[in-house]
Amino acid sequence: MCRTITATHIVGGEMIYDKLSGNDYRITLKVYRDCYNGVPPFDGVFNPNGPTIPAYITVYQSNGNILIGRYDIGAPVITNIPPSINNPCIITPNSVCVEEGVYTYTLNLPPVAGGYDIIYQRCCRNNTILNIVTPGATGSTYYAHINGNDEVFNNSSPRFKKFPPIFICQGLNIAFDHSATDPDGDQLVYSLCAPFNGLDGCCPSIGSSAPPSQPNTTCPSPPLVCPSEAPPPPFPPVVFTSSFTGSYPIASNPSITVNPFTGFMNGKPTTVGQWVVSVCVSEYRNGQLIGTHYRDFQFNVVTCSVTVLSIIKPQVDKCSGFDVNFVNQSVGGTTFKWDFGVNGINSDTSNLANPNYTYQDTGKYEVTLIANPGKPCADTAKEIFSIYPVLDIKFPAQNKQCLKGNAFNFTVQGVYNGAATFTWTFGGNATPTTAFTKTVSNVIFNQKGLYTVKLKARQSTCIDSFIDTVRVIGRPEAKIRNFPTRLCDPATIAFSNGSSSDLPLQFVWKFSDGESSTAYEPVKVFTPPGIYAVTLTAITSSLCIDTSQFSINTITVSPTPKADFVATPSVTSIFDAEILFTDKSTPDVVFWEYDYGDGLGTPLASSYHTYRKYGTYYVTQKVRNSFSCRDSVTKEVIILPEFRFWIPNTFTPNNDNLNDLFMPSIIGVDEYNFEIYDRWGELVFQTDDTDRGWNGKLGNKKCKQDVYVWRITFRNVVSKKREQHFGHVLLLRSEEE
Repeated sequence: MCRTITATHIVGGEMIYDKLSGNDYRITLKVYRDCYNGVPPFDGVFNPNGPTIPAYITVYQSNGNILIGRYDIGAPVITNIPPSINNPCIITPNSVCVEEGVYTYTLNLPPVAGGYDIIYQRCCRNNTILNIVTPGATGSTYYAHINGNDEVFNNSSPRFKKFPPIFICQGLNIAFDHSATDPDGDQLVYSLCAPFNGLDGCCPSIGSSAPPSQPNTTCPSPPLVCPSEAPPPPFPPVVFTSSFTGSYPIASNPSITVNPFTGFMNGKPTTVGQWVVSVCVSEYRNGQLIGTHYRDFQFNVVTCSVTVLSIIKPQVDKCSGFDVNFVNQSVGGTTFKWDFGVNGINSDTSNLANPNYTYQDTGKYEVTLIANPGKPCADTAKEIFSIYPVLDIKFPAQNKQCLKGNAFNFTVQGVYNGAATFTWTFGGNATPTTAFTKTVSNVIFNQKGLYTVKLKARQSTCIDSFIDTVRVIGRPEAKIRNFPTRLCDPATIAFSNGSSSDLPLQFVWKFSDGESSTAYEPVKVFTPPGIYAVTLTAITSSLCIDTSQFSINTITVSPTPKADFVATPSVTSIFDAEILFTDKSTPDVVFWEYDYGDGLGTPLASSYHTYRKYGTYYVTQKVRNSFSCRDSVTKEVIILPEFRFWIPNTFTPNNDNLNDLFMPSIIGVDEYNFEIYDRWGELVFQTDDTDRGWNGKLGNKKCKQDVYVWRITFRNVVSKKREQHFGHVLLLRSEEE
């Protein structure tokens, strides 16, 4: 049992579903965690400071809230949500940190009326939230309703395009696009709504926590046990503090609002702090509401510092020529002014965010970028750019060569000038291992393999390199992967070819009995008993002509025994149904096993067996010799039916084990029916089992002493005719009964 851990890190979340093929749905759960104030990790992530809490979702069939199951959805993919704001002059506060954990899980949900509800619950939210009561003991519920086949077919839920700003500024308009997309093209309508409550400080997680044994500040009234599944909807909303509601969640003037048609959020926060907000998006198809998706999140209203930062992306390649594409990495700027650093002219400027400029000469230039020129939050950056001719080298790809007689030639290609110098590196298996000329001939590798060849060039202050590989082909290698050494005659082997080569191979298999094959993996039958050998030759016939052999000389084929027996007699009557089974198998047999065909058998070589019923029986003998080689044979034994019928006229059912049952002695019948009636014609006993008799009772009640009428019908299996017999029987009881 896990101890209780109260998480103070939940800042929002949502659940999305996508209809896949068949009846599969991909469930996407997004949970947002405060990584500045929160201590425990996401559910499903290893916790070094305490027990690891699994992430469970609970699934219900909506009609009747029938529990389908609880599922562990594993660990999330975690990313940090970068702070963002719609004002170019704002510095991101370092007191706000949010991580997003994305769980995905696939459920197979056959179509049902009313659909399904998928639920995830957790506790708790940040204790510093201002607009809900006891936020540190208030949890969250994220769920999705998947429509049933009586509602709508093949629907996927809408999903919001962006995560809201991690922080918003006190006194500045939010101005955030909170719109969503819908995979099915349904009409979307937006609104502010109340977030759902979830688990509390007593039981902060599903299925993996236990309530505290004593009351504490987060759990004043501990329950006996914590829930093992989330409950079905409806879910209670969070309890807002005075003056706040789902539609007015933040102290703001003008009030925070969401445009119902565009999803655009406006409003100006007036109070610094943390606030829980929920946005609902309802989807309509053909004018009918088919579902509502919601997301709750925590707005952090902060006092913002206004500034801007000018950044020029540093030059990566100093030897890329005279034409330069400048990359602007400024933060917060909306207008820009560039100076490309050419002395003596004024035309080397631009107001574009990411301009291009062509220099006329080599050298080093100081480039200047002003972000927001002429504004209060302007900033200036300078970066040195080196302008030199292009250096871009390579060498042609090499064809593969055989190990024997290999000799490679290399020549520098590409863009360079006469001042360039070169360094080749071929590696320790090559001769030579290095070279410094534009062209290198007769480079020889001493082993097969794939080798890396490096070319490095230096031109003025510029350096460039090029890397490629060459392949040296070795000899083929023949190999047989399976070669059983002991088999039974006749022995069938499907050979497994484990040969390898860099080139296409041909194969020749030769067997010691004179046969051969050119198949890749032949199937060979070895007979009679003896010791056999096989040789595989692998042949390359293109580019590098060569052969390789692999031999096996110890394939032993052992003799197989012959099963046989005689049944005496093989045809007999049920009145004389004892059969003698006499072993006739070969002398090398050391083990026998008989199946008499009636569910019985024996390990004896010869034996007697008596059959209890007539019919045709198929008797199987299995044998094994000292080489563990086996054989079997099956023969037919026929037991002919006979007919006998006799029935008494009196019985005494007093449990003295003498004449306690009234029943006929009958052999050789089928379609049997036995009935007994009292003198008033009431049926007191009936059976179709020839081995069952009447015990003198009707149910659990003893029948009185009297004369009873019996009737028996059956088909005589000898004459093949139906017969019917009537008679009387006297039931006698002692005076004590």
